[in-house]
Amino acid sequence: MTWCFAIINGRLAEIYFDRKKSGKIKFLGHCYIKREDFKTKQEQEWIERDTRRVRLVYRNGKYKLFKQEV
Repeated sequence: MTWCFAIINGRLAEIYFDRKKSGKIKFLGHCYIKREDFKTKQEQEWIERDTRRVRLVYRNGKYKLFKQEV
């Protein structure tokens, strides 16, 4: 099981997932968090890095990657 920070439905969250051998990602779950709970500089950098890359929409029990305009 792997985890990272993400923005889900506009809120900061930790997501938990497994990567299959075929390269597909199976989402296991998420939990919403508060940025204030992570105080160290390194944790804040992880949040910034991960949330730039990962934005999801969770609806009807399914996760979808949110397409970002570049």
